[in-house]
Amino acid sequence: MARAMGMYFMVLGMLVISLSLGGKMVEAQQVHHVVGGDRGWDPASDLQSWSSNKIFRVGDNIWFTYSAAQESVTELSSKEEFESCDTRNPIKMYTDGVSKVPLDGEGIRYFISSKPENCRNGLKLHVEVLPKLETQRQPVTSNVRSDLALAAGPTPSGTIRIREVSILLSFVLALVACL
Repeated sequence: MARAMGMYFMVLGMLVISLSLGGKMVEAQQVHHVVGGDRGWDPASDLQSWSSNKIFRVGDNIWFTYSAAQESVTELSSKEEFESCDTRNPIKMYTDGVSKVPLDGEGIRYFISSKPENCRNGLKLHVEVLPKLETQRQPVTSNVRSDLALAAGPTPSGTIRIREVSILLSFVLALVACL
C-alpha cells in the first residue's frame, strides 16, 4: 500500500511538473532535472548513477518528487554535514512532495534525506552548479541583405508541443495504471 501511494505521488509530481511547463516557452538553455529519474527521491534510487552524467548550470531547476508522508529533503551548507547526514543546521527543508529548486548560483549544493537512516543508506545528492552557457550571437554587419537573412530565422515546429502532450499522456496513463 505504501509503495502504491509512493508511486501515486511520483506520478502526480511528474504531472504537476509537466503541467507547470505547458504553454510556456522555456529558455533554450534552461534544463529541468527530475532527481532520480522515474523513481524520484526514493531510497531505492541510485542517485550516484543518475547524477553522474548530468550537467547542472545556473538557471536550471532540479525537482524532487517524493511521498510527503514518508520522506522529505534537507538542503545543507557543508560537505561535512552532507557526509555525516547531519540535519541540525539545514539551509532549507522541502516537505511538499514536489519541490522545485532553482539553481541560481554557481557552487556545490548538498541535499539529503531528512530521515537519517535513508541518508546513511545513500539517499543524498550533491550538485555542482556550473556557470550558465553564453549564447553565441551572430556578428552584426552593415550589409542590408545579410541583416535581412539574419532576421528571417526558421519557423518553430510543433515538436515541442507534441512532446509535451505525449509526456502528459504518458503520466496520465501511468496514474490510471496505479489506481
